[in-house]
Amino acid sequence: VQLVDAGGGLVQAGGSLRLSCAASGTISSLNYMDWYRQASGKQRELVAAIISGGTTNYASSVKGRFTISRDNAKNTVYLQMNSLKPEDTAVYYCNAVSIYWGRGTQVTVSS
Repeated sequence: VQLVDAGGGLVQAGGSLRLSCAASGTISSLNYMDWYRQASGKQRELVAAIISGGTTNYASSVKGRFTISRDNAKNTVYLQMNSLKPEDTAVYYCNAVSIYWGRGTQVTVSS
């Protein structure tokens, strides 16, 4: 499985972005898929996760602002990010079943 994450960019605080993670193969058999992020000088952290049944989980720092979803027909996972803050600035990585990783997409939020 290869993952291609995209959708990052530069946005002002309070703005929105939608990240996408397209898989080369079917994702319906992948029990869980996640989004992680890594800010400069910090450890990579889990942002949001979704399991095959649709249950989601979020880091407390993004709960209520970010929404993770998956479209099995398109083999794609999304991360809708609203009310962005400068502290959300990081490289965001898609992950599947803790094995497969995307290359990352940069999100920069200006104040």
